[in-house]
Amino acid sequence: MNVIETNNLTKRFGNFTAVDHISFEVGEGEVFGFLGANGAGKTTAMRMLCGLSTPTSGEARVAGFDVYKETEQIKRHIGYMSQKFSLYGDLKVWENIRLYGGIYGLSEKKLAEKTDELLEVLDLESERDTLVDALPLGWKQKLAFSVAIIHEPRVVFLDEPTGGVDPVTRRQFWELIYQAAERNITVFVTTHYMDEAEYCNRVSVMVDGKIEALDSPAALKSSFHADNMNDVFHALARKAKRGE
Repeated sequence: MNVIETNNLTKRFGNFTAVDHISFEVGEGEVFGFLGANGAGKTTAMRMLCGLSTPTSGEARVAGFDVYKETEQIKRHIGYMSQKFSLYGDLKVWENIRLYGGIYGLSEKKLAEKTDELLEVLDLESERDTLVDALPLGWKQKLAFSVAIIHEPRVVFLDEPTGGVDPVTRRQFWELIYQAAERNITVFVTTHYMDEAEYCNRVSVMVDGKIEALDSPAALKSSFHADNMNDVFHALARKAKRGE
């Protein structure tokens, strides 16, 4: 079953076509990598899928809802985590969990259960009353991801989620991603790290607003006669006409 479906999805700003007739599907529980150089149109495409920006033309449905008419329903069925984590540094760990759970509409009973569950799963029970600003970056990251899926959304959008952390912490973060996918949460992730692209079930590469390649990492490496996703990405990115 597909959780994301797009058909010729397009976004223009005046004469500039940021996203140019992109068509793809993402299945339930799939880890889908959405790659592209800066200026390729990734963020614009993601904003349309999150119900934050109206397309110029084309079609898209997310969690079964139309991106033109049902944006509020989309927002209720997705999670979102940006590079900046969007946690409140001056609130305690447990206060952040309850705040986001409340925003996502969890009941008091469910909030209390989820707070205890998350603290245990993340091994943060001893940091329950710690201000988020005092946590190491990797812990903040794991907490931010966990609150983004606290309401068990159909899909979670991760925009460069592992920027600025060490490789060990990045690997631990990907373990959380796989655990979410096992619970049938679709994971839609943009990343600059090509080793992370290898962890995805399928990967698309955007160049100048168009999807120039879409397949499993193994199939892409085979068709580009490449040893790794970095070589695939650079072979495609070389075609770009737009500046950074």
